[in-house]
Amino acid sequence: MDTDIDPGEYAPVPGCADLYYLDTDMYDTVNYGSVYLLDAERSAVIDTGIGNNREYLFDALDDLGMTPAFILPTHVHLDHAGGAGFLAERYPDATVMVHETGVEHLVDPERLVAGTKAAVGDQWRFYVDPEPIPDDRIEALSGGETIDLGDRDLDVHHAPGHAPHQVVFHDRGDDVVFTADAAGIYIPQLHEIAPTSPPSRFDLHGCQDDADMIRDLDPRVLCFGHFGPREFDDAALAGYKRTLTEWVEAVRRKREELGDDDAVIDHFAEHAPETHIEIWGEQKARAEERLNTRGVLGYLDYMAAQGETI
Repeated sequence: MDTDIDPGEYAPVPGCADLYYLDTDMYDTVNYGSVYLLDAERSAVIDTGIGNNREYLFDALDDLGMTPAFILPTHVHLDHAGGAGFLAERYPDATVMVHETGVEHLVDPERLVAGTKAAVGDQWRFYVDPEPIPDDRIEALSGGETIDLGDRDLDVHHAPGHAPHQVVFHDRGDDVVFTADAAGIYIPQLHEIAPTSPPSRFDLHGCQDDADMIRDLDPRVLCFGHFGPREFDDAALAGYKRTLTEWVEAVRRKREELGDDDAVIDHFAEHAPETHIEIWGEQKARAEERLNTRGVLGYLDYMAAQGETI
């Protein structure tokens, strides 16, 4: 699938009825952050971006003549839910739906903001403080629900490996899965799926279980939060599971070698893949490595505290 669009542009997802994806220019990086606009009888916005470029989303909705009935962050990490409060304010009749463990963070985002600042470091300059959402505007999900959009349904599947508040949505009509971060980061220029392992709740085995859940759904199309749609390929998701294992093992070995977590983080940032630097730019590619390395180190600490090994 051709997913080459410019920041602020939207395009139809090939082969899918009334479904569009928008490049939010997240982190000032082309083809990194996507939002999906589902122009159903009761329309929905799936993921909302950081919120800093919300005008792109508002303009796309206006251009399509959409008034969302549902605002559906796949999880409350601010790169997916940071714009939810701004959308809820603009569309007062829309219902926000998010996993039950994330509701409190949308109602009072103070701890979420603090945790994001700690995780992303100087990338915080690309964010804006999220708008709180009144709790009577939010409906909690747990997984297993079906959201009625009138002329189609979205099945909700809990996918807690990346974060305990993550869900993926499955539109059985067009056989599309909105993967959140459960299937990794798709880099369309490379046709590659890269790992995502941010702090503080990354869980290797949980992420692999989530990938298997998506494989079991056997959809026709995957719509990645990062970035864009691609045809489903079971071998690619099986490969992603192996990539996650290899990535965690590489961090574990480097920690054993260097004995200093800051040195481990610096090592992987300095050795960010050249292909990622070429596509995302040096600053974003190295920041991605720092974030993902910190997440794995936290996971290794958690496993050690439980007396378990990877």
